[in-house]
Amino acid sequence: MDAFFDWFSANLSRIFEIVGFVLGLLYLYYEFKAKNAVWIIGIIMPMISMTLYYRKGIYADFGINFYYLIIAIYGLWHWRHGGESKTERKISHASVSVIIGCVSMMILLWLALYLILTNFTDSTVPVPDAFTTALSIVGSWMLAKKYVEQWIVWIVVDIVSVGLYLYKGIPFYAALNIVYTIVAIFGYKHWLQKMHQQTV
Repeated sequence: MDAFFDWFSANLSRIFEIVGFVLGLLYLYYEFKAKNAVWIIGIIMPMISMTLYYRKGIYADFGINFYYLIIAIYGLWHWRHGGESKTERKISHASVSVIIGCVSMMILLWLALYLILTNFTDSTVPVPDAFTTALSIVGSWMLAKKYVEQWIVWIVVDIVSVGLYLYKGIPFYAALNIVYTIVAIFGYKHWLQKMHQQTV
């Protein structure tokens, strides 16, 4: 029994990485299908990822998972009751003003997170870590609002994350983000089709 606990402790990061990988695939599937179950997975996943990111020194990604937990709860409610007359919310385009607001918020968050990482942590990857975290905050909010453009945000996040995770020695998450990138491209097209079907 002691040998098992020693092995478990020594391999804890890898175990969390594999569990997070599997949950990430489920999350992606339900997001692609625009199913409410995406938010149930979205509540569980941050608990796994926070431990992994902290152990690997990716502090902004660690912190973002507190936000993911909150946005998952909000997203679940909003998808179920955020439409007209508190009905299920439909997929829609983000307006120009929403996009401008999202870009502005992302830039401010990127700068703020970069300053925090460089001044208060020992992060070796402050620029990409702050960038993917800032963009993920915006992307998660756009997903909660069911904007089709959220897929474009995730394509950018996923591509940058592949390089970040390979550099930090988290190959399963790097592989997951390659899958995310491919699925996000198809997800964007799929949501556009579903949005069109809502109006016909």
